[in-house]
Amino acid sequence: MKHKILLISFTVLSLLFFGAQTTNAVTETGVISLEEQIKVLQEKIKYLQSLILNLKIQKEISAESYLVMDISNNSFILKKNVNQTHSIASITKLMNAVITAENMKEDQSVILTKEMLKPQGYSPSLFLNLSVTVKNLLKASLIQSTNDAAESLSYIVGHDKFLGLMNQKARDLGMKDTYYYDVHGLNPKNHSTATDLAKLVIYINKNHPELWTITKDNDFWLPDPTGKMLKFKNLNNFYQTPEFIGGKTGYLKEAKESFASLFELNGKTVAIVILRSVNSKADAIRIIDWVKSNSI
Repeated sequence: MKHKILLISFTVLSLLFFGAQTTNAVTETGVISLEEQIKVLQEKIKYLQSLILNLKIQKEISAESYLVMDISNNSFILKKNVNQTHSIASITKLMNAVITAENMKEDQSVILTKEMLKPQGYSPSLFLNLSVTVKNLLKASLIQSTNDAAESLSYIVGHDKFLGLMNQKARDLGMKDTYYYDVHGLNPKNHSTATDLAKLVIYINKNHPELWTITKDNDFWLPDPTGKMLKFKNLNNFYQTPEFIGGKTGYLKEAKESFASLFELNGKTVAIVILRSVNSKADAIRIIDWVKSNSI
């Protein structure tokens, strides 16, 4: 850490020195105005300040990979190992939701079968021979991260075809380091990078903002086989936070905790992606507080 700060300090001094040399040279030729030179130096200093602040916050964040991006211009605010591939767990369900939104009608109904209900992580409100709408399956999948809901959605067009559509969509979006082996995220081989997931988050925001609305819903109920109404607990930790636009959490032992999301911070729409975190909520809070208190 000390070596990194010393290196940055040396770089700052070097830039100031060479900047001064440039100023003298340009003054003689009159090619570049003093205002332009000052602007260039200010941008360089701003960049170096962001590097120093980035190093400081890295000490506080447990995630092995993360990014914070202003999606208006795709510029990084914070980043660490953004192209490092990791297992993504239930963040998989975001791509599942995209394929569902683009290939099915929300009022379409499906009758649940044994194959659909095989995955671990189920709800008593989703049971054999139940007729349920695509919209309600989407809500169960995105709100409570119910795996059999995500699995059931894939069978409407055919499981293998659905999985193929998920991987094709990843290719179409330029998510070159992403691949899905299942449709819900239980398979630890499902992998991606923070950079790739930011592309998915941005795509959803532009084309399917209604999916973000679902991830903030904490008033979704369905009856169990006896008719008793059961609530689906929202697992998206920030659903009550005003700045939260939408997102999805994930957890597997092999993947640790993950989070792909959008927030409105300091007047900017900001993507926050966290992978392999010991505590993704704590990491996200630190990141959000940092962004709010720094104008860089």
